[in-house]
Amino acid sequence: MITHGRPETIGPALTRLEAVAGAEGVELVLPSEELVKHDLETADGDPHDADLVVVLGGDGTMLRALRRFLGTGIPAVGVNFGHVGFLTAISDDELEAGLRRIFQGEYQVVELPTLEVEAAGERRDAVNDVVATSSTLGRMVELAWSVGGEPLGTQHCDGLVCAAPSGSTAYNLSNGGPVLVWGLDAMAVTFVAPHSLKARPLVVPRGRDLVVTNETHGVGVTAVADGHAFAQLEPGDSLSVRLGPQPSLLATLPGTTFFTRYRTTFTD
Repeated sequence: MITHGRPETIGPALTRLEAVAGAEGVELVLPSEELVKHDLETADGDPHDADLVVVLGGDGTMLRALRRFLGTGIPAVGVNFGHVGFLTAISDDELEAGLRRIFQGEYQVVELPTLEVEAAGERRDAVNDVVATSSTLGRMVELAWSVGGEPLGTQHCDGLVCAAPSGSTAYNLSNGGPVLVWGLDAMAVTFVAPHSLKARPLVVPRGRDLVVTNETHGVGVTAVADGHAFAQLEPGDSLSVRLGPQPSLLATLPGTTFFTRYRTTFTD
């Protein structure tokens, strides 16, 4: 079980989850940090022995869980206690009914492509997106970019977003980029505030690496993976992004499709 960063937000929901799990004969495994967060004395267990990860929180908590269990074969299902909750399968007011179905095995697992990024000698996995952004607030940068080894020129902009399908409805969407329907094995590349009328987003398939080089004189570029800065690109430095070898595993209720979520989240 992984929960929202604020224990006061999730305390009552945790009690509800424990009641459903007890009624269904499901053993809850709480990582040590969750025991400390909620001031619990129950013995913890090894999270990697679990069959399923239950997330009480929003999309940020879901991303944390999906990154943590990437490559383990353990899917994550979310109950939304955040603002958008696009990655979650169950609303907060349907916690009991939804989790009862989940614990009875009534769920499907969606495999979502992830990203792998290398920059300044550092390597990171990203579930949502990789961003190259100006390190100086208010300063534009000049980014040279290539895909699959073919140069595509330079662009004056505030930055660039490379999004996996799960992240295409986040920063990429708010920046005017394309939404990638779950099931596509591709990534979206979108410039942030480009100083051009010709800059357009691009959808890139697996096997074609994106390389971004900082061509700005005197301004650094920060590399960010899933909202966490991890490397600094000085002028002349590059980062490379590709679709990663391991998908994230998202558990969802039957009938709760991508298009259902898309309609209720962004159009209703």
